[in-house]
Amino acid sequence: MVAGVARQALLFVVLALLVGASEALPQPVPAAIPAPAVGGGLSAAPRVGSTFRNLDPSYHRASLWARARSLIVGGTWLVGERRVVPLPIVHPDLTALRANSSRATATWIGHATVLVQLDGVNFLTDPIWASRSGPFGGLVGVGRYTPPAIAFDDLPRIDFVLISHDHYDHLDEPTVRHLARQFNPRFVVPLGIKAWLEDRGIRNVVELSWGESVRIGGVTVVCTPAQHGSGRTLVDQGRRLWASWAVLGTKRFYFAGDTGYYEHFKEIGAALGPFDLAALPIGSYTPRALARPVHMSPEEALQAWQDLHATKFLGIHWGTFALAREPYDEPPRRIAEEVVRRHLDADSVWILPPGATAAW
Repeated sequence: MVAGVARQALLFVVLALLVGASEALPQPVPAAIPAPAVGGGLSAAPRVGSTFRNLDPSYHRASLWARARSLIVGGTWLVGERRVVPLPIVHPDLTALRANSSRATATWIGHATVLVQLDGVNFLTDPIWASRSGPFGGLVGVGRYTPPAIAFDDLPRIDFVLISHDHYDHLDEPTVRHLARQFNPRFVVPLGIKAWLEDRGIRNVVELSWGESVRIGGVTVVCTPAQHGSGRTLVDQGRRLWASWAVLGTKRFYFAGDTGYYEHFKEIGAALGPFDLAALPIGSYTPRALARPVHMSPEEALQAWQDLHATKFLGIHWGTFALAREPYDEPPRRIAEEVVRRHLDADSVWILPPGATAAW
């Protein structure tokens, strides 16, 4: 039994290191891509040589070996897992989503994927429709236990897509290929990811660094700091930037992507807030010794919400993939307990079922 598990673990690690080049995807010629504008009030992304760094000078991430060992020993991808149960899905009003041209809405599709509608544009955050998150288009990797709340073919028109970083559960190759074929949206990505997309024939891409912005339709998209990392193999760690995003129109939306807690939230709140809605990750925070630098706890997520001066809170990045050791229903329970402890407005803290649409 032990030998079999070890062989499976070794196979997973080897396959993760040998992600092959994929066949390029023919794309329509995109409209002229605007040059990014540079704003003020946000820190530049630190870089040493070809490797990006985080703002926190004391930031230290566990070694790749420690993280791989934690995944193998304590992860949920080797055997059936009782700690995860599919979340009940709400069937959204697809007709209303397709017809909406003015209301600000957010629909949680699952994990870090949110369909946002604002000022007549529709956009997705970190879209992933895969049943498994990992290399080779999900051939191996971490299983999904709650399916996407909206079938891909039921999506309304998608005008642009925000990508926070290149990890498999946030940049899913089959999903971005499908989006490019079906909608040819503009992909708005941090530095380094444009080349990755263009290698796959996806050319409607604008690439930004922290503090840069671009206008799309009636909204302005601003690349903002995050505390995380990047890399899809052992040899590309830190070579592509990670980011969070602010989308500014008649209302202000913030998407944290994947991040540990740090002072960048206060900086973003001061420079671009107050926000009307902040979508913040509340899961994948265990084991805490390894996760703390790059994944917030539920309590830290609520603190980040306050730092951003946001009116509404939307909890994301939980209840979808078997990525960590906390029970699947622990993040919302801890959020509810912290709301009571801090005497926060419970009606402003949204823990939506997948598929639910909230107007903001």
